[in-house]
Amino acid sequence: MTPELPWALRAALERRLDGVSRRDLGARAQKVSAHYRQGGASEAVVRGEADALAYALTRLPATYAADLAVLAEAARLAPGYTPARLLDAGAGPGGGSWAAVSVWPSISQVTLADSSRPFLALAAELAADGPPAMAGAERLAVDLARAAELPRADLVLMSYALAELAPEAQDGAVDALWAAAGGLLALVEPGTPAGFARLRRARAKLIAAGARILAPCPHEAECPLLEGDWCHFVQRLPRSRDHRLAKAADAPFEDEKFAYLVAAREHVAVAPRGARVLTPPRAGKPGIELKLCAPAGTAETRFVARRDKAAFGIARRLVWGAALPPDGPDGGRDGN
Repeated sequence: MTPELPWALRAALERRLDGVSRRDLGARAQKVSAHYRQGGASEAVVRGEADALAYALTRLPATYAADLAVLAEAARLAPGYTPARLLDAGAGPGGGSWAAVSVWPSISQVTLADSSRPFLALAAELAADGPPAMAGAERLAVDLARAAELPRADLVLMSYALAELAPEAQDGAVDALWAAAGGLLALVEPGTPAGFARLRRARAKLIAAGARILAPCPHEAECPLLEGDWCHFVQRLPRSRDHRLAKAADAPFEDEKFAYLVAAREHVAVAPRGARVLTPPRAGKPGIELKLCAPAGTAETRFVARRDKAAFGIARRLVWGAALPPDGPDGGRDGN
């Protein structure tokens, strides 16, 4: 699936940008980005429709692309699961919901939950000419830090929003999200040590609650990464001219680094999981070196020799974040 915004969403965003000062949007976008990098919440900086639009211009493409990659992987590992109801918690301008509907056309009911009314208003405007599930999405103004109960859904997504909650509120939010998830819960965070730490804590809570980890981990054992290391991935996406202007960037593409976690209920049929490639493969003349999270619950470095033609043929096609086939090269070692 292409990481570009869907045509209807891209067209709606361009219409909304018509006649709006790009200089003003750029200044607002820089302020929003600086605030997020310092760990601030959107409420303090997204105060009106212009702020929400600046965020959508600069961050919507990247969050959509990351969410699409995560949800496509979830669909690959749960090939028979066809969710009908989606809860997008901390929805912002709705990029995660667009990604979910792109992956699962079976989704017919969408609930966009966010504490920011400017975001919810913009999400509705951008979705007006979108797929029926998006055009008819319910908007729910809710403080996720205090919401003990959320609407039930087959798929629950929280994308780039856990970081906005105070540390003491994050555990309760994860509990509420899992209670609302009838099948799958997907959490996406920035690909930083702090983002990974939040997901690592959430992972432990979900496993204790009976969840099966669908991705990126191929196991439910304790996370094997040592202190100072963190699990994250990257998605490359194209930049529009307006996107480049707003971010004062020359490159025609952007590499969005993200961390994620997908948990499944017991009734969701899960395909066999192979080892996950945790860093860019290192290729040399003798072969390829892979850093893997293995089904046995270990983080390990595995070397695939060029002379092993079958295994090397598989390894040379692997990229950062990919999962090895469960049947090779040793992709299902001690796995299921």
